[in-house]
Amino acid sequence: MRRRTPGAATTPGGAPARFPGLDVLRDATSWDAVTAGVVLRRVGPQPPVRFFTIEQEAVARPLLDLILDQHEDPRVPVFEMVDQRLAELSTDGWHYEDLPPDPDAWVRSLEALGEDARVRFGRVYADCQDEERATLLQDLLERGDRPWHGMRADRVWSLWSRYACTAFYSHPWAWNEIGFPGPAYPRGYKNPGINAREPREVPDAGIRGPVEGLRS
Repeated sequence: MRRRTPGAATTPGGAPARFPGLDVLRDATSWDAVTAGVVLRRVGPQPPVRFFTIEQEAVARPLLDLILDQHEDPRVPVFEMVDQRLAELSTDGWHYEDLPPDPDAWVRSLEALGEDARVRFGRVYADCQDEERATLLQDLLERGDRPWHGMRADRVWSLWSRYACTAFYSHPWAWNEIGFPGPAYPRGYKNPGINAREPREVPDAGIRGPVEGLRS
């Protein structure tokens, strides 16, 4: 289990601070009101689930945790953020012509993944172990551009990972983890250049851990 340094900024899963002293939310008062409102809503209580059904949530939530390696609290509320986007039809403005629009593609792909869990392991996806869920996802990745339940496997992976990463890396806890000091508006930048840092930026402490995950 990861040990979080007392008083340290929040990072996903309480990961050790790779950028000690950086706390994005500490600078929230320097943002304009609109920017602050948008960002702070991401760390506040999330709205009720509106798009996914209970059955779809039981697949989507652990799937997104698996993709992003979120297995310990605190977790970026990626599931809720994806649900909100789909409920409001806030998509990327395009979709692959051989996939249905994003909301329908999410529904179809989650149902397909649930079916794979029942066929492969004899139980619903939510009851599968992490290793079993990883096996199912690895099977999809290894299909490449071949069909998977009537959809191209790599298109489905693009759909899932695109929404997952967009949500995760729009959150201040993820910014703390990667060393991004947050929005620069309206204060701007004054020290552009290689290896140049703004006063609010901190150097990388060089903390590294084992790279775990799925082969792409």
